[in-house]
Amino acid sequence: MLKRSNRWFPVIEPILEEENIPNDFKYLALMESGLTQIVSPAGASGFWQLMKAAARERGLEVNGDIDERYHIEKSTRAACAYLKEAKAKFGSWTLAAASYNMGMAGLKNQMNRQKATNYFDLVLNEETSRYVFRILAAKLILSNPTDYGFNFRESDLYQTLKYSEIEIDTTIDDLAKFAFTQGINYKTLKYLNPWLRDNHLPNSSRKKYIIQIPT
Repeated sequence: MLKRSNRWFPVIEPILEEENIPNDFKYLALMESGLTQIVSPAGASGFWQLMKAAARERGLEVNGDIDERYHIEKSTRAACAYLKEAKAKFGSWTLAAASYNMGMAGLKNQMNRQKATNYFDLVLNEETSRYVFRILAAKLILSNPTDYGFNFRESDLYQTLKYSEIEIDTTIDDLAKFAFTQGINYKTLKYLNPWLRDNHLPNSSRKKYIIQIPT
């Protein structure tokens, strides 16, 4: 997590700032996925572990060929949209974080049932009861790693990626061939653009996509 956060926090942090979301929410993503493109047993995917419906509601494209839950910048903005909605609904960022884990409806039901308005006063399921504390623990350890026995050199961490962007508004029939025309291979293309879920990019509607190419 220390190594991955050094690579991906610089991508996430400016978006949180632009969206007026507290910087600490980067640790929510860290706890959700370890900053890996995982899929949960329930089908939540990507760094922010978004379900298909929640992702689509917040403007992401999700289908067999393209799944923008794996697009780090776009999924971060979708997560920000959820968190802002939850903050407006519940009145605190702590409750917004809790709702990210158990859903807005579930949290609202428990608040009504228990007549409580503070996360720390609620009796919740074990996972959500631990959720905010796990985020706080991640912040504490990653902010002061040597205090907890994590000793490393800067060179031990994953470095940020350098890339250029290509705008595509046509179909790409073979992404492997496309990669070679850009001087890279298919593996590198997929690592930087994990939202491309197949070996082609259908685009009959001439939608504009941005593909990242390492420099």
